[in-house]
Amino acid sequence: MPKVGMQPVRRQQLIDATIESVAEFGLQATTINRISKKAGLSSGIISHYFAGKQGLIEATVRYLLSNLKKVLIEGLTPTTTPEQRLMLIIEANFSRLQQQSETTKTWLSFWSQSMHDYELHRLQIVNSRRLFSNLACSFKQLMSDDDAKLAAQLCAAMIDGLWLRAVLSKSDENEFEHCECLAKSYVNSLIKQYGA
Repeated sequence: MPKVGMQPVRRQQLIDATIESVAEFGLQATTINRISKKAGLSSGIISHYFAGKQGLIEATVRYLLSNLKKVLIEGLTPTTTPEQRLMLIIEANFSRLQQQSETTKTWLSFWSQSMHDYELHRLQIVNSRRLFSNLACSFKQLMSDDDAKLAAQLCAAMIDGLWLRAVLSKSDENEFEHCECLAKSYVNSLIKQYGA
């Protein structure tokens, strides 16, 4: 009989093991046995908590998405200005967690697989819409609605592109910092170009 209160601990162990396995073997070669071995748990527990590998993969993506949101929310205060909020959005996307090798490899695997997997594709759309919505909300306080939507689209593309560029170049922490600075400079240029 499982110990009371162990479910969140076991679920997190399995999510962490999934991230490790995907980073090491890729998404396709990540199996229930590899995940359970890394977690130090029986393979049956994956079915118990997640109804199988697919459920665990989806939970892992949701975990990474929630970490993005958490980093942003932790930086917000009641007095945060729209400009500061835009900078916090960028910082969340280039946070230390988003730079870690296991995390970057896992994101790349999920993005690639989302072209072939309906549920992962749906989660990627949620992620993209959330980024656009967060950016647009702040830009709308600085410019017209139409310009804010355009600025949000441009900024989202810049964030994704710079993050991807840093990851694919196997860069060190300095490259991530450089890309973060470029994204922030781009936001400032958009505010100057479209701002009231």
